[in-house]
Amino acid sequence: DVQLVESGGATVQAGGSLRLSCTVSEFGYASSAIAWFRQAPGKEREGLATIYTAGGGTYYADSVKGRFTISQDNSRNTVYLQMNSLKPDDTAMYYCALRRFDSWSLRPKDYGYWGQGTQVTVS
Repeated sequence: DVQLVESGGATVQAGGSLRLSCTVSEFGYASSAIAWFRQAPGKEREGLATIYTAGGGTYYADSVKGRFTISQDNSRNTVYLQMNSLKPDDTAMYYCALRRFDSWSLRPKDYGYWGQGTQVTVS
């Protein structure tokens, strides 16, 4: 089965940076789209960025362009989310998710595999 495990969440001060990691079981990694989402209490889950593991192409939500960067290390089956200039509004549970790539999407309903999440708190 495909498994995703997030790590790297922490409490940071506004203006700081964090790098989140999403490690995917080998079975699911190849030729997939892996995305980062977040969900704050009382809000809908929001798609942030996605990467196509086979080609390395990326796609971002307008809300995070220029502050967040998605990248991958295929030798480790790991996708990263580098977050800079963090704001209190970035406080949320952050999730990674996977789907077979056929087009760019940041809609949660398009992703069938999810990790358990990692908490980011910006004070």
